[in-house]
Amino acid sequence: MILLSSLITRYQAELERAHGHEMLPSHRQALQAMARCRQQGSDLMIVECENCQQTIKVPHSCGHRNCPHCQHFESQQWIERQTAKLLPVPYFLLTFTVPYELRTWFWEHQRTAYDLLMRTAWLTVQAFGRRDPNLNGQMGAHAVLHTHNRRLEYHPHVHLIVPAGAVNQHQQVWRHKKGEYLFPVANLSRVYRAKWFEGLRLLGVQIRASLPSEWVVHCKAVGRGDKALVYLGRYLYRGVLPEKNILQDQDGIVTFKTVDNEGKEIIQSMPGAELLWLLLRHVLPKHFRRVRDFVLLHGNAKAVVRLLQMLLNLIPAHPIATDNKQPMVCPECGGLMRIIAVRVKEADPLRL
Repeated sequence: MILLSSLITRYQAELERAHGHEMLPSHRQALQAMARCRQQGSDLMIVECENCQQTIKVPHSCGHRNCPHCQHFESQQWIERQTAKLLPVPYFLLTFTVPYELRTWFWEHQRTAYDLLMRTAWLTVQAFGRRDPNLNGQMGAHAVLHTHNRRLEYHPHVHLIVPAGAVNQHQQVWRHKKGEYLFPVANLSRVYRAKWFEGLRLLGVQIRASLPSEWVVHCKAVGRGDKALVYLGRYLYRGVLPEKNILQDQDGIVTFKTVDNEGKEIIQSMPGAELLWLLLRHVLPKHFRRVRDFVLLHGNAKAVVRLLQMLLNLIPAHPIATDNKQPMVCPECGGLMRIIAVRVKEADPLRL
């Protein structure tokens, strides 16, 4: 397996020459973290076997949310937390995209553009839930921002996992829709486009590009929602390209694979510096939240949750115990290893 850290070491100088003028501080921070992740020179964790007292120095992971080495545990935690919130109703996966003509503006105003995209997508769904005669209430959603397509090209869009139901707090009733249909996508597209321009107006932003009149919105049934959560959870952390998919690094050209919507492998080759730049384009602005929960599914919507529990006869879900990571095992005797020191520099003496 070819490590991303080795590609950074080999091609970072070339990347700086080609794209240094476009790189943001967040890009360089990501490169620095991922280049040192679990490598020589990173901070060390000291662990000791409870049985034979053997000590081992283990390089710390960098913890960066785009690192393919890290965040496996955090990704699983997110999936389990959201699975515990699933309601006993059908779910739909809605995808809101933006026209190609807007991508340059998105890249130049990432924080503003991504935030507007997520808010506008939710406001569109919320409006349909309130006006639909079969719902006439508050809906909920898990929203996840993606910035790439299957070929890892820059393609901002947002996915919403939506339960096909709504609660009316005033009337204290729950209504849900049946079948393989939620809302007409053509109507969703028109309302989404209108709300987008209204959002731009409120921000005082004018887009000079000629934009199409039809914006693409997808909506499909996803059963009880659990599989859709797992699908989205894979892309929340660990970057957009697993290291197992980096196939070859030869003569300055890196070959890697991705998978299309039908499960077919896509093999691509490009200069190493260009691959790094391709990956960096999906590093989000610092502290930007790419996952957001709305109304029924929001962690602080306690009053709505209690009402739902009463209306749907739900048993309150207990938090899933995922605080403990997989224990480390001693390579000599198989005993459990305990941590005795963290963030130790290589040259620092071990102080017990």
